Amino acid sequence: MQTLRQSNDRGYTETDWLKSWHSFSFGEYHDRAHMGFGPLRVINEDIVAPGGGFPMHGHANMEIITYVLSGQLEHRDSLGNGDVIRPGDVQAMSAGKGILHSEFNPSETDPVHLLQIWIMPQESGGGPAYQQAVFAADGFDNQWQWLVTPDGRDNTLQIRQDATLRAAKLSDGKTISFTRDPNKKYWLQVAKGQVTLDGATMAAGDGFAIAGEEGDATLTAVKPETEVLLFELPI
Repeated sequence: MQTLRQSNDRGYTETDWLKSWHSFSFGEYHDRAHMGFGPLRVINEDIVAPGGGFPMHGHANMEIITYVLSGQLEHRDSLGNGDVIRPGDVQAMSAGKGILHSEFNPSETDPVHLLQIWIMPQESGGGPAYQQAVFAADGFDNQWQWLVTPDGRDNTLQIRQDATLRAAKLSDGKTISFTRDPNKKYWLQVAKGQVTLDGATMAAGDGFAIAGEEGDATLTAVKPETEVLLFELPI
């Protein structure tokens, strides 16, 4: 099974400081056909205006990953953490039985462009946890940079689900491959640029769902500065 989820088909929310596109049902946007993909529950592409942001609010029983494409985002939470996330940084927060946090754009001049990702954990409850890592820019260049794993191997961020996340930044015409396991599901999110995969062309904001497939799959960038994220998920 392969399904293309085009950018223009996503839900959309706009306020005076936020523009947000929803790959899956979220908030006031409800679509029974797009409630998530396996444990992958939310991919929101957010643009937060200078000085704007989400005030302190709560989450429970969710693994929350923040991936910044441009600009910077300031995080604070009820565990006492306070960090600024920039491109190349990745944040993972296990909400556990409950956590409060806020996210603001600290810049007075520049918006922040990010992906907010929610993955349901294998089990509910447990204590909340926060992690942030800085990944070297050249680790993404025309190759996979592993970001999130269930065991935190190789200095990745650890989440409480049998799922992984990797990302790559591709130059025009460059290719990158991954091996499909028929016992896993895959979601490819195009963050920037444009790629082809198995005859399908995908642009920024598009998602591509894969399930029940096996063998190698090859992505080819057809625009410069292409950036993609790949989730491997349990069935």
